[in-house]
Amino acid sequence: MGTQNVEQPPTMGQPQGIAPTVGDVVGAFKSLSTNEYIRGVKNNGWSRFNKKLWQRNYYEHIIRDEKSYYQILEYIQTNPLKWQDDKYYV
Repeated sequence: MGTQNVEQPPTMGQPQGIAPTVGDVVGAFKSLSTNEYIRGVKNNGWSRFNKKLWQRNYYEHIIRDEKSYYQILEYIQTNPLKWQDDKYYV
């Protein structure tokens, strides 16, 4: 059998064999989705965004127990409903 050239998945700047961090994954997602959105603006007439599409960082929290899980779940489900009350809502 011959040797096959198999393309390796991108390592997001990590040395080979080192798993990417959550920050690496979030950063890659933000970069890929921003570039895709820019293509949509140029090619599909999507609305332009002002300066940045994403916030600079993200909030990371370890869920340590069931109570914490339900508090975070409630926040995720109800927070978008409060967006129009936010000072940055346009």
